[in-house]
Amino acid sequence: MLDEYDFSNAKRNPYVKKLKRQITINLDNDTVEYFKSLSERTGIPYQTLINLYLADCAKNKKQPVFSWN
Repeated sequence: MLDEYDFSNAKRNPYVKKLKRQITINLDNDTVEYFKSLSERTGIPYQTLINLYLADCAKNKKQPVFSWN
């Protein structure tokens, strides 16, 4: 292994903005089970389905409808 490397001609990773960040999130059991059953029907991993749904919400600026009553 070299002691020093020359990165003067290096290019930035064009995919860096598409990288995902790992987080911890608490979800209701019913929510997880819904996405797991959807996963079985579609063949898409349930975490990917959750990410796709949340990404669609963010893209379309959807806001939840709720009441505290």
